[in-house]
Amino acid sequence: MDLFAWKTLSFPVVSAAFGASALLIAVVGTRMTRAADRLADETGLGEAIFGAVLLGSTTSIAGITTSVTAAVDGLPSLAISNAIGGIAAQTVFLAVADMAYRPANLEHAAASVENLLQGALLSTLLAIPLLGMAGPRLDLFGIHPASVLLVAGYLYGIHLVAEARSTPYWMARQTDKTRQDTGAEGRESAALSTLWLEFVALSLVVGAAGYVIAKTGGQVAARTGLSEGLVGGLMTAVSTSLPELVTSVAAVRRGALTLAVGGIIGGNSFDVLFVAFSDVGYQEGSIYHAMTEQQVFIIALTLLLTGILLMGLLRRERRGAFGIGFESFLALVLYFGAFGLLFV
Repeated sequence: MDLFAWKTLSFPVVSAAFGASALLIAVVGTRMTRAADRLADETGLGEAIFGAVLLGSTTSIAGITTSVTAAVDGLPSLAISNAIGGIAAQTVFLAVADMAYRPANLEHAAASVENLLQGALLSTLLAIPLLGMAGPRLDLFGIHPASVLLVAGYLYGIHLVAEARSTPYWMARQTDKTRQDTGAEGRESAALSTLWLEFVALSLVVGAAGYVIAKTGGQVAARTGLSEGLVGGLMTAVSTSLPELVTSVAAVRRGALTLAVGGIIGGNSFDVLFVAFSDVGYQEGSIYHAMTEQQVFIIALTLLLTGILLMGLLRRERRGAFGIGFESFLALVLYFGAFGLLFV
């Protein structure tokens, strides 16, 4: 349907389409984890790399579709808030996954040089949209140089993560609670092509649901009077991030802790590229200069949550007083408190 057709639908129908798409994303995301864990072992990439690059980017398809569609429709605040708000939500999802793992805090059990590098890469990439917003209005064929820098920085960062896996110069000290990515024994590689086909098919379903989320999310903002930033940073961001929540909890329950953490942090780094993709789709100039104070607030919150996560991975608390790591508890408080302020 085109934009005009969405406008003709009643608000209950729009809301129902939004909810159904969010539910579809959650259900499909559950199945993606099983295939991802198998593929990580079969391809030899390992859970951290597979989680960061393939699982992270694939579960982000709904978010990409939402942000780019919003940008093409001339809704830059919705596009950027969906991208960055999704990163904040997904970081908090690790606290939920932490609750699902009882032997030790997730930050302790899944500590690895790859996950630390991915967190550092994410912090670096998050600074680039702020530089683009505060810098001069430059563009080449309608694309701001910051978008090119985002893509180049991501590719180089993933190269560093892969290099750290093959020749690590820093390693987390092993404890009785540390879970390593050791692969799986006794699996036949004959099903590899089937796994890839399933993975691709599920990705297409998630992308289609993300398109509906974008269209209905824009209508929710228009009809309720809520700002695009708030709808994008909270409603569409959380909805399109449901695969990350489902896959991270499912991966933890399967014992694939590195896949769970790597999928979230690595996926977050990939999600920053939504801003670059949206810049390409935005036809009214640089999308960075369409950013508002709300988007800056969300980026700052995301940087704060990422820093807390990195400290948790470095500190490696075995068991917190709240049944989860103190960093996870703090992330939950800050996330809900920050978005509560946006409603004031």
